[in-house]
Amino acid sequence: MTVSLEQLRRCHVAVDLGAARTRVYVKGAGLVVDEPSVAAVNTRTGALIAVGTFAERMTGRTPDYIRVVRPVSGGTVVDIEMAQRMLRHLLGEKLRRALRRKPRLRAAACTPHDADPLAQRAAVETMVGLGARRVELVDTLIAAAVGCGLPVEQPIATMIMVCGAAATQIAVLSLGSIVTAQRIPVGGEAIDHAVVQHLRHAHELMLPSQAVRPLQVALHGNGITADGPTSTLIHGRDVATGLARSVHVDTAAVRDAIHTPLTAVLDGIGKVLRDCPPDLVADLTDRGIMMVGGSALLPGLDQMLRDATGMPVAIAERPDVCAVLGLGMMLEGKIAPMVLNPLTE
Repeated sequence: MTVSLEQLRRCHVAVDLGAARTRVYVKGAGLVVDEPSVAAVNTRTGALIAVGTFAERMTGRTPDYIRVVRPVSGGTVVDIEMAQRMLRHLLGEKLRRALRRKPRLRAAACTPHDADPLAQRAAVETMVGLGARRVELVDTLIAAAVGCGLPVEQPIATMIMVCGAAATQIAVLSLGSIVTAQRIPVGGEAIDHAVVQHLRHAHELMLPSQAVRPLQVALHGNGITADGPTSTLIHGRDVATGLARSVHVDTAAVRDAIHTPLTAVLDGIGKVLRDCPPDLVADLTDRGIMMVGGSALLPGLDQMLRDATGMPVAIAERPDVCAVLGLGMMLEGKIAPMVLNPLTE
């Protein structure tokens, strides 16, 4: 782990700043914030108009002087000041006052695997702006594995796949550390983009840029499996005329469009297994892959991984909040490190 469990137990608040959603866990109170990482700003005055769900609903529906921004991209804070303002409003005045009463406020934050020093610094600066005197950084893979109940501290292999909005992270863990890992820049947004591009090229149809999750609309039923509906009615705007139009889309063609970005994920799993020691790979044959993250709920993705790898694949009970819940378990002291007693003669 990046930090020891003893240091994490001293923290008061844990934050998971994701590309899609921001989640905050407060020690003793549990998960208090779970909102989209979106803010709406008045460009004339610089005032913050809305954050979270309401700001996300404003995407594509605002006048010129209102700009909807995402201060987090790819799991990395790209606008520190806006991220701080967004977090302050998401926490609310009552909770911020409670945190300000702690003279030595400590915070923990998730960072993507292999995050560069600039990305780590941006995460630290964001938390310092909220009043934190000390910030502990934890790898998202470790936090998610703890949150979904994997025996991270044991000398056995556990394989986890964090399916985020901007990237997919795959790792094999043993003895509380990452043995080998890969970060693939393919996530839920790339899959949605593949569906949007397919509908644009094959049917000359433009989908709304927001709230209607094109993937869920096009693949309701059994998702990317062949047992789903043969066609689906999609509403959008005609590329040529600009008028509203509805078309019946062949879901088999949509499934083929989705498979293209997912091949990179399968290649990443193969590379992780090739770099892993044989003893750990033998463990994984029985234990399989644990999927977490919001995009893990993509219908049929788990079955596709089973068919491609021949390994068992399971989805965590609450895959979207596993990382922040794992941080919360460390803060509450629910994770005990494995004690290695010295050999005695």
